[in-house]
Amino acid sequence: MTSVMRTARTAVALIPVVALAGCGAKVSGSEEKPRSSAHYPVTVSNCGVKTTYDKAPQRVVTNDVGIAEIMFALGLEKHMAGYVAPDYRASRQDVPWKDGYGKVKWLSKKQINKEMVLDAKADLVFAGWNYGFGEGDNFTPASLKKLGIGSYVLTESCRSGSGNERGVMPPLEALYTDLTTLGKIFDVEDRAAKLVADFRKKVADAQAGIPKDGKRPSVFLYDDGRDKPVTSGAFAGPHDIITKAGGDHVMGDLKDTWTTVSWETVVDRRPEVIVINNYGAVSAEQKKEFLLSYPPLKDVPAVKHSGSSSWTTSTSSRGPRNPDAIAALARY
Repeated sequence: MTSVMRTARTAVALIPVVALAGCGAKVSGSEEKPRSSAHYPVTVSNCGVKTTYDKAPQRVVTNDVGIAEIMFALGLEKHMAGYVAPDYRASRQDVPWKDGYGKVKWLSKKQINKEMVLDAKADLVFAGWNYGFGEGDNFTPASLKKLGIGSYVLTESCRSGSGNERGVMPPLEALYTDLTTLGKIFDVEDRAAKLVADFRKKVADAQAGIPKDGKRPSVFLYDDGRDKPVTSGAFAGPHDIITKAGGDHVMGDLKDTWTTVSWETVVDRRPEVIVINNYGAVSAEQKKEFLLSYPPLKDVPAVKHSGSSSWTTSTSSRGPRNPDAIAALARY
């Protein structure tokens, strides 16, 4: 076993913020004009629903950091009326598309709602199920359609089966699907194809450096929660981040995106690494302090043999930072 693997097996990690497209993944000519209106009409499928666009939407409102950055990465700031997201300015400085935050209006850090999108005169809302869309406050594609507003659902969050479980494909493939589909909607297919190719190469390069004969350390993703931890299942970004970086995702059998489990389940699965998602009102350092002081976890290997590393905001959330997060975790 290499010293790198030994270090990884005895540390509590914080997910690092890294610029997802990394070196060279920012597509040149992002301000180019659409080639021709002859591209339209175009029909796409999104979460099983087919929609025909007669032209590119002009006033898109997005929900959350990763979803806004999908638009920024595609160079679509001029097609946006605003974004709704927590204030993560400190984590935005290293991403290739950081200029998007200055070009597009920040509408609110609160929960997205109908009033916000109506005030913004939105013609399309880009969000996910439970990442903006939800029946609880009747903010759904169906309710927006009645207001004359279109919707695009984040593919990672597509509903599956008869319940509210989410996820219909591996998380990275869902990201590539969204980039490709949005490329068609906005007539930037070449730009989308280059992003996908760059991201695939970044992931492949990261995997090439993983020791082939080393044990895969078991990894638990901690998002938040005291009574019950919020974590990632098989269909949220952290699953691919962990597994493609060379780890064994201890909650990979959960067929959902973001969900809760019991602390007993975490203890039983004995993770050797805990990756902390620095997201929300509670800081990553506060989350780490809780994990290290929570008595039921004292014999979990990652806590018992805790070391330190640093990661920061949003890399485990859905969005175009995920490939760089894989590379960073693989190095760790």
